[in-house]
Amino acid sequence: MNDVVTLSRRKFLIGTAVAAGGFSLGFQIPLSANAEQAASDILPEVNAWVLIHPDDTVVIRIARSEMGQGTLTGLAQLVVEELECDWSKVTTEYPTPGESLRRERVWGSFSTGGSQGIRGSHEYVRQGGAAAREMLIAAAASTWNVPSSECTVQNGIITHPASGRTTSYGAVAALATQMPVPSTIALKDPKDWKIAGKPLPRLDTADKLTGRQIYGADVQLPGMLNAAVKACPAFGGKIASFDAAAVAARPGVRKVVQVDEATVAVVAETWWQAQSALNALPVVWDDGPNTAVTSASIAAMLAEGLDADDAFVGTSIGDAPAALEGAARVVTATYSFPYQAHATMEPMNATARYTPDKCEVWVPTQNGESSLVNVAEASGLPIGQCEVYKLHLGGGFGRRGANESYVRQAVTLAKEFAGTPVKLIWSREEDMLHGSYHPTTQCRMRAALDADGNLTALHMRISGQSILSSLRPQMFRENGHDPIVFQGLNASGSEGVFGYTVANLLIDHAMRNPPVPPGFWRGVNLNQNAFYVETFLDELADAAGIDPLDFRRKLMANHPKHLAVLEAVAERIGWETPAPQGIYRGLAQIMGFASYVAAAAEISITDGQLKIHRIVAATDPGHIVNPAQAERQVEGSFVYGLSACLYGECTINGGRVEQENFDTYEVMRMEQMPAVETIIMPSGGFWGGVGEPTIAVAGPAVLNAVFAATGKRIRQLPFKNNNPS
Repeated sequence: MNDVVTLSRRKFLIGTAVAAGGFSLGFQIPLSANAEQAASDILPEVNAWVLIHPDDTVVIRIARSEMGQGTLTGLAQLVVEELECDWSKVTTEYPTPGESLRRERVWGSFSTGGSQGIRGSHEYVRQGGAAAREMLIAAAASTWNVPSSECTVQNGIITHPASGRTTSYGAVAALATQMPVPSTIALKDPKDWKIAGKPLPRLDTADKLTGRQIYGADVQLPGMLNAAVKACPAFGGKIASFDAAAVAARPGVRKVVQVDEATVAVVAETWWQAQSALNALPVVWDDGPNTAVTSASIAAMLAEGLDADDAFVGTSIGDAPAALEGAARVVTATYSFPYQAHATMEPMNATARYTPDKCEVWVPTQNGESSLVNVAEASGLPIGQCEVYKLHLGGGFGRRGANESYVRQAVTLAKEFAGTPVKLIWSREEDMLHGSYHPTTQCRMRAALDADGNLTALHMRISGQSILSSLRPQMFRENGHDPIVFQGLNASGSEGVFGYTVANLLIDHAMRNPPVPPGFWRGVNLNQNAFYVETFLDELADAAGIDPLDFRRKLMANHPKHLAVLEAVAERIGWETPAPQGIYRGLAQIMGFASYVAAAAEISITDGQLKIHRIVAATDPGHIVNPAQAERQVEGSFVYGLSACLYGECTINGGRVEQENFDTYEVMRMEQMPAVETIIMPSGGFWGGVGEPTIAVAGPAVLNAVFAATGKRIRQLPFKNNNPS
């Protein structure tokens, strides 16, 4: 059925009088008042999402961030689908969070994470496109003195069939801004989509290929200075002393600044001058209270939680403890998942310009509104006197969405040079040593099997860190537990339901928070939860003497969408037929970010060396806006997921991370990447994520294939620390 929505003029046109008909918000440098007025003369703002040039070029405003995942193109497709303009004449721009605030958050959320970029805003951006279409038609109809209902539109050309008259969007855009917003609009049924749902090329590809795309490190402003920072390597440490005079006379150095109690910076004419001086700066660190913290001490803390009584219950069905106590056969296994860094290709950076009246920041951010708050707090100015200009991200993965210390640092340094822009870029080492890491956890799985090999009870105890307790304690529930821990393990809901029916099921969490800061990392807790559940299911299948696929099938009768993606990868991989000589198979499935995903892998092991030949992935996200981009997202997610499974590990010694660059923090190389086949099977009726869920099933599918090849279980990641032969 078509979605019928109710619109208000207030919702779509707040602030247009102030905007004087609309203006284009530049993201390289802010527009002056005169430039804004000049732009408004040629760019009528039909509504907050749509601006149209006289030559029929259409600018679609996208509030969410583009960090390689294709959100910018997908959201533009949704707007254009309802707008009915010419796709070949479409371009995009970011609105600013400051402008959105002044217009009562007309663009909605600026946050891009949790695979929410499209699924969290698809409805209101489609409303924006549909409203603009109706206002443009109304403008044309008014010039012809005919009812709007007698007019049609296709590719930005409005036609009055009865008289044969036509006009273009560009010709009536200015008049359209004066038309009333329609009170109700029927959005298209997805089956009627012509632009959305199609594998269109991305809008940002050409600029990336030609080098025109501006990233944070590319920002250049007149008179700009550059800065490098270094913080105490130990978590909780601070500066004891430093000798600024030792580097003050070095070429280009303008100032040595203590940014906060733990961080010192050098500001110079070029970044290399700043970083070189910083490397030479004599600094004495006070490592603080965590110097005794090591990976071993953290592992011991988590191991204690596996048997503790203070656990928060996520899912409870039946009486798992009693069923396990009386079971004829109990299978137990303990797993662990390490800290991991985001390792974005673009290190953290931000450029700030401060005056006593205004503070502006140019930054690649996953949440422009959060960045704006950080700018206001660091500058000490009212938020209305601050602005953030968002740039494309050279990788985000959650790192640029919560802990924005680099934004605050850039503002602090800019305050030392009022009126002069300062660009701060972290070194790779600083980026690796001061991230917000994928949390470490351990998990004990205990299951009861009856005489026929049926799973009758399961207790899953997770022990480890809570992201929300560190980053967003206000999101804790009344009893203090972290619901994000249970991704993919819930008894009900729309985000991540446990895909197996077990009569007696208990899933709980013993919160243990070491002093290493955790953060949202692509896929978040779904990654380890899939590893724990899906490899243990294979262990149970082996203990029961049942094929791993058949064992799962018996538990999935009440979970048809989970089963559908699992069956799809099994069929494509050829699960029911013998594998080629020396090739072994494994599979896994889970639900996360409202999508159903599964993977099946083919591997071989020769002389102890693992080779992943092929992975088949299936995903059901309900709706697909760009199937070609969805396939690329799945492939990219497997690079990330397999890198984590095979190599990803941050070890702790002396209260600090030991890995400082890619020589010690490995990622997959091109020659190691398997062939990936993607099955996209949207079933409709809901909107799920694409970029994060499939990360979780890549590793378990491979590890289950490793067991098929060797008979050895991998229960502690990363894989590199295990001998599979």
